[in-house]
Amino acid sequence: MIRSVLPALLCTSVLALSALQVRAHEAGKQMAEVANLLLSVLTPEQKAKATFKFDDEERINWHFIPRERKGLPLKEMTPQQELLAHALLNTGLGFRGAAKAVTIMSLEEVLWQMEGAKAPDEAGKAAVRAKRDPEQYFVSIFGTPEMKGTWGWRIEGHHLSLNFTIQDGQLLRASPTFFGTNPGEVRQGNLMGLRVLGKEEDLGRELVKSLNDEQWKKALFDAVAPKEMITAAEKRVNPLKPEGVSNADMTAEQKAKLKEIITEYTDRVRPEIAAELWAEIDKSPVFFAWAGGKERGEPHYYRVQGASFLIEYDNVQGEANHPHSVFRSFEGDFGRDILAEHHKEAHGK
Repeated sequence: MIRSVLPALLCTSVLALSALQVRAHEAGKQMAEVANLLLSVLTPEQKAKATFKFDDEERINWHFIPRERKGLPLKEMTPQQELLAHALLNTGLGFRGAAKAVTIMSLEEVLWQMEGAKAPDEAGKAAVRAKRDPEQYFVSIFGTPEMKGTWGWRIEGHHLSLNFTIQDGQLLRASPTFFGTNPGEVRQGNLMGLRVLGKEEDLGRELVKSLNDEQWKKALFDAVAPKEMITAAEKRVNPLKPEGVSNADMTAEQKAKLKEIITEYTDRVRPEIAAELWAEIDKSPVFFAWAGGKERGEPHYYRVQGASFLIEYDNVQGEANHPHSVFRSFEGDFGRDILAEHHKEAHGK
């Protein structure tokens, strides 16, 4: 288990309680302060791994598979440094988001226990351990953390990718935001019954089962669920077709359920950032689309899409016990919209 989980969650609870009372620029200020604290305790060699120029291509080179990454991994940090890395994570996430993030990290230990036990020899066990490591999550800081100018940060590893862009300490973008779990439901050991993304799955199923025949015809775009999220780890995404059933064609109860689904994703980030997301979401119709079976244990997929955003959830692998989920912004991923506005203003001047 990660040694810093409890301090991280305690820190998160304090942030979550106070977040509703601060403005959005306070999030940017906290991010800069904590990022600089972390950088101040790194060795020159560690800092060289952790830092990049803001316009480095690595900033948009995101993924969620257990591959080697650039950045500074938690496993190469001291306990103090790792706690500060978790503190940085907490400046961007809400309480539920941080709880899910660190629990996703801890599931690497579950995978190690499941897969390591099947390894034929010590060399095989070592290979599994290298792949399934709860501290193989990487911290990357892009640009200089200041209240003036543009910078960003990322914490990423297997089944977790958190990307934040900050401009002048005020405008923040928090996508792509990817959470996945394997197993989706832990079915052995001390964590038996744990479902980190259980609510995302259950809410989607509740909504799709409430649809009448006419709504179902609009919502279903394929009887077979795609093997992966359709946008996967693309660096830029566009609206997907077909769109599905519109919230304009839903009952009041269905609209409330759809909003509950979206909230489960927006609440991964701290409340004032989520509030900015909702300001965009509420401007246009929202569509819900489904593929695959409706029953638990059947491979399934859903997406929620509006004019500015896309949510994808896919649970097909591992006998439908290996979900992936993501929140994307068509213009705001990696802060593209605020960067474009900045360049436009600079050019005008």
